[in-house]
Amino acid sequence: MVEILFGVGLIAVISTMTIPASLNTMSHLRISGDAHGMANNVLTAKMRAASDFTRTRLFVDLAGRSYHIETWRKSGTPGWMTQGGIVGLSQGISFSFGSLASAPPNTQATIAQAPACLDDAGTAIGDTACVVFNTRGIPIDSTGGPTGADALYVTDGTAVYGATVSAPGFVQLWRSR
Repeated sequence: MVEILFGVGLIAVISTMTIPASLNTMSHLRISGDAHGMANNVLTAKMRAASDFTRTRLFVDLAGRSYHIETWRKSGTPGWMTQGGIVGLSQGISFSFGSLASAPPNTQATIAQAPACLDDAGTAIGDTACVVFNTRGIPIDSTGGPTGADALYVTDGTAVYGATVSAPGFVQLWRSR
């Protein structure tokens, strides 16, 4: 009986030590996975724009904590069409640059999410952010001119990941604590 109680006590002590480490690891894996998924979708939008020879964008719903790819429909009634499914962020992750005061080096002049998405009529949609690519896979602004200032940031309150897009279309993932 003493041996069983000793074994149960040992298991309780080990569990007490490993649970916090496991929770930290899970939190890190959630934000890292969401950030990598977001950056991969930015790259997918870029490649789809070039391969379909049409404008494509990653549409981010900041308040809804989700994003999806949209392609500009050229035939029929012009407008944005959703491609694929909507991807939601993990629990505890949100679109924000948290307490970071400056953008990653050689990216944006001022830290900010990408500009708001525009509807089919060209009006800004509230609580959204869009990274738009032209038919050659180059990131563009609302006037159609090349831009290198687009970025999307996610945080869990402790770490911040940012996916930045440079003028030639190079996408880089950054991590800050």
